[in-house]
Amino acid sequence: MNKKKKPFLGMPAPLGYVPGLGRGATGFTTRSDIGPARDANDPVDDRHAPPGKRTVGDQMKKSQAADDDDEDLNDTNYDEFNGYAGSLFSSGPYEKDDEEADAIYAALDKRMDERRKERREQREKEEIEKYRMERPKIQQQFSDLKRKLAEVTEEEWLSIPEVGDARNKRQRHPRYEKLTPVPDSFFAKHLQTGENHTSVDPRQTQFGGLNTPYPGGLNTPYPGGMTPGLMTPGTGELDMRKIGQARNTLMDMRLSQVSDSVSGQTVVDPKGYLTDLNSMIPTHGGDINDIKKARLLLKSVRETNPHHPPAWIASARLEEVTGKLQVARNLIMKGTEMCPKSEDVWLEAARLQPGDTAKAVVAQAVRHLPQSVRIYIRAAELETDIRAKKRVLRKALEHVPNSVRLWKAAVELEEPEDARIMLSRAVECCPTSVELWLALARLETYENARKVLNKARENIPTDRHIWITAAKLEEANGNTQMVEKIIDRAITSLRANGVEINREQWIQDAEECDKAGSVATCQAVMRAVIGIGIEEEDRKHTWMEDADSCVAHNALECARAIYAYALQVFPSKKSVWLRAAYFEKNHGTRESLEALLQRAVAHCPKAEVLWLMGAKSKWLAGDVPAARSILALAFQANPNSEEIWLAAVKLESENNEYERARRLLAKARSSAPTARVFMKSVKLEWVLGNIAAAQELCEEALKHYEDFPKLWMMKGQIEEQEERMEKAREAYNQGLKKCPHSTPLWLLLSRLEEKVGQLTRARAILEKSRLKNPKNPGLWLESVRLEYRAGLKNIANTLMAKALQECPNSGVLWSEAIFLEARPQRKTKSVDALKKCEHDPHVLLAVAKLFWSERKITKAREWFHRTVKIDSDLGDAWAFFYKFELQHGTEEQREEVRRRCENAEPRHGELWCAVSKDIANWQRKIGEILVLVAAHIKNTF
Repeated sequence: MNKKKKPFLGMPAPLGYVPGLGRGATGFTTRSDIGPARDANDPVDDRHAPPGKRTVGDQMKKSQAADDDDEDLNDTNYDEFNGYAGSLFSSGPYEKDDEEADAIYAALDKRMDERRKERREQREKEEIEKYRMERPKIQQQFSDLKRKLAEVTEEEWLSIPEVGDARNKRQRHPRYEKLTPVPDSFFAKHLQTGENHTSVDPRQTQFGGLNTPYPGGLNTPYPGGMTPGLMTPGTGELDMRKIGQARNTLMDMRLSQVSDSVSGQTVVDPKGYLTDLNSMIPTHGGDINDIKKARLLLKSVRETNPHHPPAWIASARLEEVTGKLQVARNLIMKGTEMCPKSEDVWLEAARLQPGDTAKAVVAQAVRHLPQSVRIYIRAAELETDIRAKKRVLRKALEHVPNSVRLWKAAVELEEPEDARIMLSRAVECCPTSVELWLALARLETYENARKVLNKARENIPTDRHIWITAAKLEEANGNTQMVEKIIDRAITSLRANGVEINREQWIQDAEECDKAGSVATCQAVMRAVIGIGIEEEDRKHTWMEDADSCVAHNALECARAIYAYALQVFPSKKSVWLRAAYFEKNHGTRESLEALLQRAVAHCPKAEVLWLMGAKSKWLAGDVPAARSILALAFQANPNSEEIWLAAVKLESENNEYERARRLLAKARSSAPTARVFMKSVKLEWVLGNIAAAQELCEEALKHYEDFPKLWMMKGQIEEQEERMEKAREAYNQGLKKCPHSTPLWLLLSRLEEKVGQLTRARAILEKSRLKNPKNPGLWLESVRLEYRAGLKNIANTLMAKALQECPNSGVLWSEAIFLEARPQRKTKSVDALKKCEHDPHVLLAVAKLFWSERKITKAREWFHRTVKIDSDLGDAWAFFYKFELQHGTEEQREEVRRRCENAEPRHGELWCAVSKDIANWQRKIGEILVLVAAHIKNTF
């Protein structure tokens, strides 16, 4: 039966299956199949059905209620686009095509969601930040109060009243439970009561059998039921004497373990307990099961291949790590028996054994391996006496005379004279060791050293160190003319012997010569190898990089040699002369700089900057006539050069030769009239107090150069200084018509209006300036500060947010934004600023000020150093740094900052320019301006 059973029987019918349809046996439909002829919406007349099954009556009410539940017509469920919530086709069948459609719609929704995800997350992040700003955490709210705790004195702290104890008397003074030890007599008494009774106690009958017949109820009536050690068998008596003896014996044992007998007294060391515990702790960090597995595995390796040295070494080290040192020693000694020719096993055995045993092990090792250098070295290390060490090494050299390591170890122990004798023997035994030859040459006299080095060259013709040592030897003995020949011969000889000249290695050797003080050798090496292996078009670029690298490695003579060679090859290159001049200025002497500049102007007479550097060097040295003569020569080479005219004017005005300066400027205006010449003319008259002459020159200049904003600025500032505000405003407005993109002009006009109390007009001017100059951080910053100065901090914060949107990479704005925040949020803001402007000096300066405000002195100093390193032209950074050192640094640190600032000669910075461009400070030096700016700074940030 089972074989004939069809496989589809018992399975559900496929979708759309009609029985008999395939063979044409379709049935016919009668009225009884489809029911009475009624409209589909008519209620079914089944009033005589059971109560729960009716559709007319109670059942109909239920279905209506269910329909009402399905459709929620509440106002909150209504949407203008979708109508009431819920699906129109929820009652319909859910088929495969519906499922596919839903999957497609879900994929589309997911795709759209991914597109909006970044924007949504950004929005959520901004909302969270806004929420945190409006409702800061408790920790942030109290951070300023916590900070003020640092200012509380000890007296104020002690005067804070104690908080009273609000608990009642019983809670404050609880009665502790007292525990009294039970005396031995109590146990003895109650043990006797454990005997059998033959009479009834009258108390038992008196209380109706409520009392147990065994008073106390603690002991069993059977003596054998107690621990045999406490009672004598069969009697039920406790032997108290034996208990006391056992207790005393146990105490004696414990005390004897931790006691130390000192002059008849027993002293217990309380630290002994901890020491014992430490000795019990295993030093390994592995699991005990892993150790067992490793031990088993290594045992298997040793048994399988007993002549395999690493197996014995690994086994010994495993036991050593787990603290079983004696087992490790036994294992490794067995290993030396199984592998007597293994150097590593003998060395491991010597390491694991204590002093004298180790010596015996090494002696045994030497007998098995008389040619092993490492074993001899280990034997020498085990000896503590110098003579014993020498004896071991000499014995070793008898067996292994060609070992460089043994010779070096032996020579290091000898006095210079004995060392020289040993080295002469060493170079015979090891003629190919460069180190031994060079060591011998160092110990010999000049003549003998030359012979030694010649012999070394014959034995080792391919090593450059011998040649370089020979050159250093000649230089040390005053034969500098030989140095160049030796290095040239070295290059030729090494090439002839097939040695490739590695330029990098030779430069490294030259740097080492420089550090050792062999200047001539260093320069000779540089000249010989600097041009090797470089393409002609890459020479200048590569040499400048090499020079910078040498400066970074503090090999100044190497860098000087590179510049000298480069100037021989490129005598008319202004950039090379400039680089060399800056190198001499920073690392050389004034004389070397001036000598270089004299050669430079001879080769590049049209390079104005070289003439100016020479003149400035003379002027700083106080030699004004020499500076004048250099500038006169510069005039001959560059007849109408604006830079040289202005340098000459500055030289005369700085030395109080005002009439000469005026004459020079008048000549310059007639022969080389430029906007800068006119500007310097106006400034000279202004600083000397000739306001009328300055205004007249300014008017004349503006006829020729009306698009030069500095002239308009000077005109307005002169009027402002004379308290003629209307004329100043007119000058600024005229200037802005001609120069609408000049930020300083807009700022001057805005500050003028603010000064006279016209805040609204100042705000309007700045808005107009921002329209004409979009994405200008300076104008945005002034707008923010204007609102802040007016006390409108909320508007200032709003403007700052807009500014950062328009100029997201402006360091000036970010540095201001950090200090607009409340103290708890400043650190977060500084992190954001550093992400946007990592190398901006203003942001680095703001972070340094932030650390300063938090009294983190070391970090603040570190960030100030970073700031002035990134931009040494920012005067504000130097001023803040100097102010910081005035408060927290030493005299040396202050002087160091001042010296570095004078060398850097900063020209920019808001606070710096406000002081340096002030008419009253026109003759001040950099150091004086630094002190003035630092004095203006108030660290209220």
